[in-house]
Amino acid sequence: MTKHTVAMLGAGKMGELVLAGLLRSGWPADRLLVTARRPARGAELAEKYGVTIVGNAEAAERADILAIGVKPQDAGALLAEIGPELADGKLIVSLCAGLPTSFFAARLPGGTPVIRVMTNTPALVDQAMTAISPGPHATGEHVTIAEEMFAPLGATIRVPESQQDAVTALSGSGPAYFYLLVEAMIDAGILLGLPRQTAHDLIVQTAIGSATMLRDSGEHPVKLREAVTSPAGTTISAIRELEKHGVRAAMLSALEAARDRAREIAAQAI
Repeated sequence: MTKHTVAMLGAGKMGELVLAGLLRSGWPADRLLVTARRPARGAELAEKYGVTIVGNAEAAERADILAIGVKPQDAGALLAEIGPELADGKLIVSLCAGLPTSFFAARLPGGTPVIRVMTNTPALVDQAMTAISPGPHATGEHVTIAEEMFAPLGATIRVPESQQDAVTALSGSGPAYFYLLVEAMIDAGILLGLPRQTAHDLIVQTAIGSATMLRDSGEHPVKLREAVTSPAGTTISAIRELEKHGVRAAMLSALEAARDRAREIAAQAI
């Protein structure tokens, strides 16, 4: 796999996470190219990771795999710049939230394979969830290449592209929902008389343990929740309040809003 040269076009937060994950997995730095809009940002990445900073056109010419990590509204101009430099055999991996593979197909040479990817920020600790969807010209081999790229960052899953906006809402934005919940529970712990650090440690380990049980037990979350919820106990009293305040309905509405915003971003870019 390391015979491929990867170019990261757009080294924002997510682009840097992918770049760092590839290096941690043993990808040679001399097989990694990076483009950055600001020279200072490029210099920072070159010093931090030992990668080569190049322009977009040079990246398109030299790399076998082009990972597109720019903002969706900037993708059209980037594709217009690199399109003339793309030769047969180049693979496009899109990290652009909301943009369908058809967006790239319409702006790149005919037959260019495109893989659409949505990962998330736990890539920083190799615990990402990455969803991978091939475009019409992407083969099984191309999908395997994308999986090998993102496997070092955590887990990967193949989904139909029609599900990618839902993936963006659920797991792409998902870490933020958990952080918000943990923040609220820490505040509640302080309200109940616990020191902030004690509340933090209690909730963080509880979250880690609960997530591990969900992953490793194979049990439905309802069954695991019921195991904690004894009749007339403390847990059911708390759950009653959560249901009274519409927490479940709020979550459903929040994810619909995130899904709809992903579609809006794509529409604006197109």
